[in-house]
Amino acid sequence: MTDLRNKIVLVTGASSGIGESCARRFAKVGARLILAARRLDRLKKIAEKLGADCHLLNLDVQNREEVEESISALPADWSAIDILVNNAGLSRNLAKLHEGNIDGWEDMINTNIKGLLYVSRAVIPGMVKRGSGHVINIGSIAGREVYPNGNVYCATKHAVDALTKGMRIDLVESPVRVTTVDPGLVETEFSQVRFYGDKERASTVYQGFKPLTGADVAESVVWAASQPQHVTIAEILILPTAQASATSVNKSIG
Repeated sequence: MTDLRNKIVLVTGASSGIGESCARRFAKVGARLILAARRLDRLKKIAEKLGADCHLLNLDVQNREEVEESISALPADWSAIDILVNNAGLSRNLAKLHEGNIDGWEDMINTNIKGLLYVSRAVIPGMVKRGSGHVINIGSIAGREVYPNGNVYCATKHAVDALTKGMRIDLVESPVRVTTVDPGLVETEFSQVRFYGDKERASTVYQGFKPLTGADVAESVVWAASQPQHVTIAEILILPTAQASATSVNKSIG
């Protein structure tokens, strides 16, 4: 297994949910953490509790110039990123395509696709030059299946799946590894963001069964990163036991 102590791990969207859980889990194995998110106040509170060496980036992955400047301006002792967790992502609303909110589409495309591309483009060249590194993209079951009214969100996560496979092909001549971790239903702020802060509506998504937690997903992320250098965990699909597919969930087992 790969020793992750003192490895530099960049986690985007680290201020909550899966990103925050990844930060906590990597901290437990002694990694050094670059935590990136728009909510710097949240990052500061998280970093204070981690007991790990942290560098914070107040970063909106949708902003190409901001991404390029933030990565290029990293202090020398933080610049050799070993593991990139492309976690920043969101969903907006549930609606038929012809009734969709175009501003919501832009949010999803700019974060889930363009944001991942901007950060990857800024970080991967250094990995290739150093001859080591691991990119872990947080995908979704929505990148494998399309569900009703999830059209554009599913399209963005299908794009993440395609980009992950493309990265793996493009990097096959280097030792840099590429993984996608695709969760099913995870109880985080995801649904609150999707429904623009409507907590009551968001809570109904997870009623009647036990969903995944951010910690469940983080465990898979760190496990993939911990594999020996000659082993790439290409894909992980992680579901709550009550879920069989994007649209098949047993809400009667508690």
